[in-house]
Amino acid sequence: MGGKWKSCILYRLEEGDKRPSELHRLFRDASPRVINQQLKELEVHGMIRKTIYPEVPPCVEYTITEEGRSLLPIIHQLEQWG
Repeated sequence: MGGKWKSCILYRLEEGDKRPSELHRLFRDASPRVINQQLKELEVHGMIRKTIYPEVPPCVEYTITEEGRSLLPIIHQLEQWG
């Protein structure tokens, strides 16, 4: 879970599925490249799922997985502590 934006991404995905552009707008302090890298790492570790819809242009959405949801209580506690 290293990385400045991973917990923020999981926190926002708790609200519902998000497209990459939505996440980029939510985290204006981070470059799109950084957010994309964090998304890839979260996906590799099974915290989020990437769905690509066969449209033109392709539509991509990220969803939090059950494993990712298991971290939300810890993220909420950190938010309260901070």
